[in-house]
Amino acid sequence: MNAFLPSRRDWLRYSGASLLSLGFLPRRLSGNAVLSPAEAPGWNQAKNVILIFLQGGPSHLDLWDPKEDVLEDVRSVFKTIPSKVPGMEVTELLPRLAQVTDKLCFIRSMSYTPEGLFNHTAAHYQMLTGYTADKVSPSGQLEPPSPKDFPTAGSHIIRMRPVQEAVLPFVMLPRPLQESNVIGKAGTAGYLGRAFDPYTVYPTGNDLDMTKMDRIQVEDLQLRGELSPQRLRRRARLRQDIHRLNPDLAAAVQDSGLEAYTEQALDLVLSGKARKAFSLEEETDALRDRYGRNTFGQSCLLARRFVEAGTRFVQVNWPKVANSDRHSWDCHKDLPKRMKDDAAPLLDPGLATLIEDLDQRDLLQHTLVVAVGEFGRSPRKGLSTSGNDNDNQGRDHWPYCFTAVVAGAGTKKGFVYGASDATGSAPLKDPVHPTELLATIYHAVGIAPQTMVFNHLNQPRELVKGEPVLDLFA
Repeated sequence: MNAFLPSRRDWLRYSGASLLSLGFLPRRLSGNAVLSPAEAPGWNQAKNVILIFLQGGPSHLDLWDPKEDVLEDVRSVFKTIPSKVPGMEVTELLPRLAQVTDKLCFIRSMSYTPEGLFNHTAAHYQMLTGYTADKVSPSGQLEPPSPKDFPTAGSHIIRMRPVQEAVLPFVMLPRPLQESNVIGKAGTAGYLGRAFDPYTVYPTGNDLDMTKMDRIQVEDLQLRGELSPQRLRRRARLRQDIHRLNPDLAAAVQDSGLEAYTEQALDLVLSGKARKAFSLEEETDALRDRYGRNTFGQSCLLARRFVEAGTRFVQVNWPKVANSDRHSWDCHKDLPKRMKDDAAPLLDPGLATLIEDLDQRDLLQHTLVVAVGEFGRSPRKGLSTSGNDNDNQGRDHWPYCFTAVVAGAGTKKGFVYGASDATGSAPLKDPVHPTELLATIYHAVGIAPQTMVFNHLNQPRELVKGEPVLDLFA
């Protein structure tokens, strides 16, 4: 059972670092005026975060940054269609999202330059932790998760903004981050310790099994048949009595926060609130159909249910191994068929309905939704940028320019931040580095991005070396 509360000593250390960090310099709003975090737009507007992580790297040119007046080897095979907001046109793959652009912000200038030719795992690490992995080969990062890793963003957030109810603070679903045989890199708490790892919801079944969300097992959130709530509480009191009578034992585990972790785990099981969040059968068939009766759509619906229950951070990973076929975004080959027949029919209804559903339930105003991949795809078709073999319609890895979609928690609606150049190759204005996107998420939940944390060697490290993009907020 995961547990999530920091120790008293950790809180003193972190809160002190946070006070020191309040002098960070956010983006200047005008002239030489610099605001403190609490005065800046968007500060502490998000009670919850839903991160839709599109592992595999979706093509921005074929989804939400189409280009018309370009050569055929750049232009998407998919037609551009109007959206609800002029200037936020998308391709024909996203008819549902086209109808909710009045609630979205497109960042069309995401950009970073990797060390070497980034593969998916290295790019996951950059996007989700804000740091470059320690060992980057010319072809990228292919090392498994380590307790020494930088923490993923959700782990930092639940440590510094712990939930106050008996709910799961951080949930990751419906499958782990994965490239080839490297599983889970950039998806753990790393040096913060396993207490701040996400609660993972990975139902059985392969990535082509679209009914797997109906087989979710949550036995660890319910009592075993032979245990009653009263008996479990008696066991907890016995543990407390042992610690009271043995002060040396209590002192030995004080820094681990064992008592707090155990108490929260106990509350999770006894309250039943966390377990109830998994009950998709409580939703109407019409709404489940609208999200899409597939792994991604039902994961988005669960994300809404978790947020409704009080979960602080939900991460929905795209339900396919990053470097694979079919509905993976890694379209080196067969891009027209795979995006039209496999990937887009999952993404479009799932993400659009999530935005609509959150808005209709008055949850969007305090929930920050971010949809982004680890990179985009090469503007020129058939070009090899990562050593992969591409057909004449395929697009390779491209971290130099891509798109992120943001909504809720005070972000601007019907807004495009930044712009790509004529071919979608590089930012034309206002480039946004992954560290700045992460800084914006931290800012939105009321955490100064430059807050210092301590790694496994007790060395101070900034949450992220980036400034929030304040112009995203109204």
